[in-house]
Amino acid sequence: MTLAESTLLVRSHAVNYRSDYGGARESLKLCFDAGFSILDTQAGEFLEVGDLAFRGDARTQAEVCREVLRRGHPEFIAEADPVAVLCVPLCETGISRCVAIAPFAVRGTDESTLVRSATALGFDPQQSAQWAARQTVWPHARLLHLAELVAARRGVELRMRQTQTELDDLSGNLANAQEELSLLYGLTQKLKISASIEELGQKALEWLAEAIPAEGFVLELLPPPKRDGDVAATAREPIFLEFGHCPVDRDQFARLIAGLDFGPHAHPVFVNPDGQTFHEWPLEKVRQAVVVPLTQGDNLFGWLAAVNHDEEHKFGSSEASLLASVAAILGTHAGNIELYRLQAEFLAGVVRAMSSSIDAKDPYTCGHSDRVARIAVLLARELGCSDKDLETIYLSGLLHDIGKIGIDDHVLRKAGKLTQAEYEHIKMHAEIGYRILKDLKQLDQVLPVVRHHHESWDGSGYPFGLAGEEIPFFARIVAVADACDAMSSDRPYRKGMGDERLDTILREGAGSQWDPRVVEAFFAAREEIKAVGRAQNEQPVAELAIS
Repeated sequence: MTLAESTLLVRSHAVNYRSDYGGARESLKLCFDAGFSILDTQAGEFLEVGDLAFRGDARTQAEVCREVLRRGHPEFIAEADPVAVLCVPLCETGISRCVAIAPFAVRGTDESTLVRSATALGFDPQQSAQWAARQTVWPHARLLHLAELVAARRGVELRMRQTQTELDDLSGNLANAQEELSLLYGLTQKLKISASIEELGQKALEWLAEAIPAEGFVLELLPPPKRDGDVAATAREPIFLEFGHCPVDRDQFARLIAGLDFGPHAHPVFVNPDGQTFHEWPLEKVRQAVVVPLTQGDNLFGWLAAVNHDEEHKFGSSEASLLASVAAILGTHAGNIELYRLQAEFLAGVVRAMSSSIDAKDPYTCGHSDRVARIAVLLARELGCSDKDLETIYLSGLLHDIGKIGIDDHVLRKAGKLTQAEYEHIKMHAEIGYRILKDLKQLDQVLPVVRHHHESWDGSGYPFGLAGEEIPFFARIVAVADACDAMSSDRPYRKGMGDERLDTILREGAGSQWDPRVVEAFFAAREEIKAVGRAQNEQPVAELAIS
């Protein structure tokens, strides 16, 4: 600490000492009927003058009193019979350590003797006469005992005050910690893959505004890197979110980030015009800010910043710590979303490859799986299925015949009627498809469709002869879509059925081969289903998004 800083603190203490020592001085006056002087032993200055002003060297007096403070008990520090000077140690505050001192008559005598003795001890001669006139005799032992009681009481009072201050600080810290924990808990509760990073980020800014005294908050989310073969519709521009009164726009914030040096770490960086080495300060309306990167491992996903402390202070470690915690949550979430996106794209590629392999295996049914998938989605939507279910049903339609990869080519491509043995062989495609896909966790809900789309409502189907509600619901939907496309499509050995004949077969099979509800949905969506048969030139899987 510099001399100037020490002097400033001493003067500050001198101005405010009454709140610290006023109570002790009043207690001493009540007990002894005497005015004590308050001496700052560190500064060597009297903060308050009692009944007698000390005219000697205060610094020399302070040196003696410091020893009394060290011992911690009232003592006599000087004596000129019949006057003794009592020193009572007081508790310390800040950089100052104070004592209360006053002269007392310890033996009965005349006033002139008291005046001479007080003057000899360094007290003001003119004040000594008035002081001597109202003195009573105090035995040494009684003075020390009473002073001990007053000092002990003062110590208890100050310890209680200190304890109350600590409790208030602790209460405030607990309140702040509660706010921070509530914020972080709220964010983690919203951490789910289906929640967009923009939605979570905007909510984070709103909650941060309740916990950090800043005028505005900024969140910039960087786009994922473009990779060869990406098919997902991903935004390729940074997303700029703000909350509160934010004095920077997207371009200004970008210039700020470009001028900061975060190095190989992800720690918060404090920003102010005097503390940064910008060639030209880029944020004219910014007094201060704290910026934290959003990272996961070596990946950078954006930046989070609080701008302008609304109490004219600088941001401290508590604000930076909270921002860093929120940034870590957002960075982890962004990383998980990116990983999930890559996995979804990979799975989409696998599905495309599998679907293409079916067409390559049986060119006579090229496009059948895609049409079944589209028709099944129309049926499911008519039946009130959710968007998530529609995605599952679409995948199920694409993959329902994947097991035909394991069927002999001469059986699969045979133009004439199948023998019983050949029919039994081709029926195996349902179980083969199940075995092909069963180890793909992402396709768990597709497996029942692949395995059971040839079950019949009356129990006469295969492979297990399930009946009615025993058949998985999605399998019942795909079964109708499969039959519809198979009967209406052209084959080398026959022409596709006309609408009237197809409608008759479906009505007659409702309640025996197919779920009556699904057949009813077919007729409700009849015109849309017809349009699927005409859409021969579309790219079915190129825009597939799996979530």
